[in-house]
Amino acid sequence: MSATAQQNAESQPEVEQRVIDVDATENRDAAIEQRIEKIYSQIESLSDVSVEVQEGVVTLGGQTANEAQARRAVELAERVAGVVTLEDDIARTLDVEGNLAPVVDDLKQSARDFQRALPLLAIALTILIVVAWLGHRLARWQSLWYRIAPNPFLGDLLAQAVRIIAFFIGLVIALDLMGASALIGTILGGAGVIGLAIGFAVRDTLENYISSIMLSLRQPFRAGDHVVVNQHEGIVVRLTSRATILMTTDGNHLRIPNSDVFKAVILNYSRNPERRFTFELGIDANDDPLAAINTGVAAIEELDFVLKEPGPSAKIETVGDSNIVIWFGAWLDQKETDFGRGRSLAIRAAKDALEAKGFTLPEPVYRIRFDDSAAAANLEATSRLRISESSRVMKSDAADAVLDTRPDDHLEKMISEEREQDSGTDLLDQSKPVE
Repeated sequence: MSATAQQNAESQPEVEQRVIDVDATENRDAAIEQRIEKIYSQIESLSDVSVEVQEGVVTLGGQTANEAQARRAVELAERVAGVVTLEDDIARTLDVEGNLAPVVDDLKQSARDFQRALPLLAIALTILIVVAWLGHRLARWQSLWYRIAPNPFLGDLLAQAVRIIAFFIGLVIALDLMGASALIGTILGGAGVIGLAIGFAVRDTLENYISSIMLSLRQPFRAGDHVVVNQHEGIVVRLTSRATILMTTDGNHLRIPNSDVFKAVILNYSRNPERRFTFELGIDANDDPLAAINTGVAAIEELDFVLKEPGPSAKIETVGDSNIVIWFGAWLDQKETDFGRGRSLAIRAAKDALEAKGFTLPEPVYRIRFDDSAAAANLEATSRLRISESSRVMKSDAADAVLDTRPDDHLEKMISEEREQDSGTDLLDQSKPVE
């Protein structure tokens, strides 16, 4: 055989064909007919099917109730040895009684099987209930899970996992007792597909849930810390299983999803009590900037709340069109001094010191042209009067009593009262180390 012919032979699908004997006898036909009839006699639904065999060709006649029974008769006849081919002449009566009777018989048999299986089913159901109940009782042992888990949130999560695991253990035992252990794989496969679909549907919820777990483990801040989370500033009230609660400096509640908090850049002002404040002042371009730096720094150093180490500092920030901008910076203790008020007093002290030394703090200059000279003169006189009055107000010693630099504890009291009133679960644990 050539290589091409061999390849063609290999490429053709193998078809199983029945070999037809050359010699056929009446005895063989009778044996085939007798064998098929005996088979049909043992099947009630095929008892009315007739069989005739000539030269190995089987002809089926008679009647069946439906197509399924006729097809079954054909399949059984084809499996008998010696059958060359088969002719299907079976009539499908499709009568009500013939089709309904098998269904009724099957239902009766199922009812009898169920009745016999009731004791076993009751035992399996009892095992499932007992195991699930034990898991539920074990899950309610909160003191155990709170000792095992690092925080109450994970403790509740472990308890819920125990409930679910106990239920599945009871279900596996019950199915195995009923002889339906094959269903376990089907149930687990179906649960996996359903879980995957639900996971895609509630992806954001799952992300937020996992973020809550990670935040409870990391402990990125404490209750009462002054933080900035994604441009949102406030005092931390609590960390729940869904969101981080902040109270803004205006006293409003701010809820940030934990998924956003977990991925956010967090600025914590309370972690280090020492904090630097900065500001800028501009002097006239003709003034000496180094002398202005020394004057401003000396004035800031005299303030009681300004830390001596590190001390105040200053530098020339930039040179503008009509002024020189000087940057000032100093440190204070946020536990002893309010940041905003301390910065305000430092600005006031540096400004007054520069003005007292004769430094000019230039203002933006606008050139306005008036056609009426009298109106221009009146405007200039009014402006001088207002400037004079403003200077007297700014230099008044009474302002020192108004600007109290002690920290404002009003927000802290509000947060403490709210935490006492709402005893809900807080995932922030003071006994755990902060990340």
